[in-house]
Amino acid sequence: MSDNTENYSEDGFWEKLKNFAVKAGSEIVEKALWLYYAAQDPATPAWAKTVIYGALGYFILPLDAIPDMLPGAGFSDDLGALAAAVATVAAYINDDVKAKAAKKMKDWFGG
Repeated sequence: MSDNTENYSEDGFWEKLKNFAVKAGSEIVEKALWLYYAAQDPATPAWAKTVIYGALGYFILPLDAIPDMLPGAGFSDDLGALAAAVATVAAYINDDVKAKAAKKMKDWFGG
């Protein structure tokens, strides 16, 4: 995965989620939120934040390997990038991070 940290911005992240949350699906949104909240935690080390911001930068990049507008496949590359980052920084995706993500998911998707 290339370094996409320069593509990350907090505004871009929330804008992408707001515009594509339903289309992207709950699995992608949940992983993106895990990463986002893990990056906000002061206990997460700089190397892990670099991995996270790289994956989130790829996620919000408007032109990526598979365009997000393609039905059925558009978010598969985003899911792959997010899943790889989650696996890499899994030790920093703690219960607090998951609770914050779950709350946001409930606010957006209900139940």
